[in-house]
Amino acid sequence: MALYVVIGPPAAGKSTWVNERAKSGDIVIDYDRIANALTALGAAPHGHKRPLATVAFRAREGAISEALRHVETHDVYIIHSVPKQAAMDNYCKRGAEIVTIDPGRDIVEARCAAERPEDYMRGVKRWYGSGLRQRPAPRPAPPQTDAPHGAAPRPATGSRAW
Repeated sequence: MALYVVIGPPAAGKSTWVNERAKSGDIVIDYDRIANALTALGAAPHGHKRPLATVAFRAREGAISEALRHVETHDVYIIHSVPKQAAMDNYCKRGAEIVTIDPGRDIVEARCAAERPEDYMRGVKRWYGSGLRQRPAPRPAPPQTDAPHGAAPRPATGSRAW
């Protein structure tokens, strides 16, 4: 089984990448999914404010901690846009494959302008800014496996239609 840590700027396609690969029974940790599960149906899918953001962040921390205990028996996908060095060291110690999703600044900025709250541009600037800590070199994405018993592969259900 494997641990995938998916990093990249806002609106890069991290959730889509995970959704195209994760199978039923895999563990997927995505802050936006967690925050959306903790609020009313129909709420905005991004740009969560306090106290919801704080509750979701703490739930995510707990989910990551528990999920790391199950890497030997389950594939685990963690979307962690810009992990701090301590988190990255912990992931690497556990043999994580770091997957960088970055279609380029122009694409990310256009997606943010169209799909995300205005303050997401700060995250874009932080990702691409000169002060951003060194990111690990991207590794090639693992190949998609065929669905069991010849079944059709699961359709992508990311945060946007491609």
